[in-house]
Amino acid sequence: MTDSTTRLHSLTRRELLQTATTALGMAVLAPQAFAERPLHPTLIDPISPKVIVGTGSHRYECLHDWLMPPPDILWGDTHGVVEDSKGRIYVTHTVHANSPKKDAIVVFDKNGKFLTSWGDQFVGGGHGISVRKEGKEEFLYHCDIAHRKFCKTTLSGKVLWEKGAPEESGVYKKGEAFVPTNIAFSPNGDFYVADGYGSNWIHRYDLKGNYVSTFGGTGKEPGQFVTPHSIWLDNRNKDPLLVVADRENHRLQHLTLEGKPVKVYTDKMRRPCHFSIHNDLLLVPDLVSVVTLMDKDNRVVAQLGDGDPSNLRDKPRNQFIPGKFIHPHGGTFLKNGDILIAEWVPIGRMTRLRKLA
Repeated sequence: MTDSTTRLHSLTRRELLQTATTALGMAVLAPQAFAERPLHPTLIDPISPKVIVGTGSHRYECLHDWLMPPPDILWGDTHGVVEDSKGRIYVTHTVHANSPKKDAIVVFDKNGKFLTSWGDQFVGGGHGISVRKEGKEEFLYHCDIAHRKFCKTTLSGKVLWEKGAPEESGVYKKGEAFVPTNIAFSPNGDFYVADGYGSNWIHRYDLKGNYVSTFGGTGKEPGQFVTPHSIWLDNRNKDPLLVVADRENHRLQHLTLEGKPVKVYTDKMRRPCHFSIHNDLLLVPDLVSVVTLMDKDNRVVAQLGDGDPSNLRDKPRNQFIPGKFIHPHGGTFLKNGDILIAEWVPIGRMTRLRKLA
């Protein structure tokens, strides 16, 4: 045994990982980590098959395809994901054309085991999905981009009401598009519907689904939008605000609950898609191949799994790159701080980012 071999055997696992990382260089670290993007390296552990994304206190094990449907359901574009109070996970997808079963809502337990599916009425249009507790019960709110409707259901899929474009708003002339994408909830019970793929308005309703008001519209000024893809209640500070993923303006906007603009954020925003909050962290899945985390002061603290530039949307799964996102579209923090990401790819992909100590 040579002296170098003896030294190798005496290294700790941590020292060996550091040595291998240095030796492998570009093969271990994502190329972007060497230059303009220091926030989001991807590490492949040479000791184990784990794929690690992030750095410091924002390190995650990347588990692609952690959620998979049963054989009779084929993922279409996986658009949204939420977790209810009992840890059940609901995924909404468009349903692949070759899928024997046409259920657009697929439900899993907290360990990723398939439980049930339903929602064939959302085929082709399953997009935004949100969960809210009202009294002692929880309900799901859905946005259907194919049928241009939003609706409220029980957790088992019973439709309680559904709505289309709000005529009361006076902003839709004949033939103008209404294509709702996501819904947010106010502390007083009101909710907000983002017309993200239609005419760039945001509509406010009360708890019973009665129309209240409209704000926004197309433009680049604060308070205007070009694809307000998602909306969320940001309650991390004293005064709750609405945060909007103003996707094609490449920015986030904070607004009052009445829709008045407060602040615009553009730093490291590409095409932000969605939100979730855990403690002081804001999760922002970004369609341009990265998942962004922002702190309480809305500073970017991590960007995870950066796969940009990506041309893999229409490629087979075996060409997807471990630890690299293609098109993050929706996401949620789980109760323990782990992250689930749904990607806009026609064969679907659900990735769990497992928080590391």
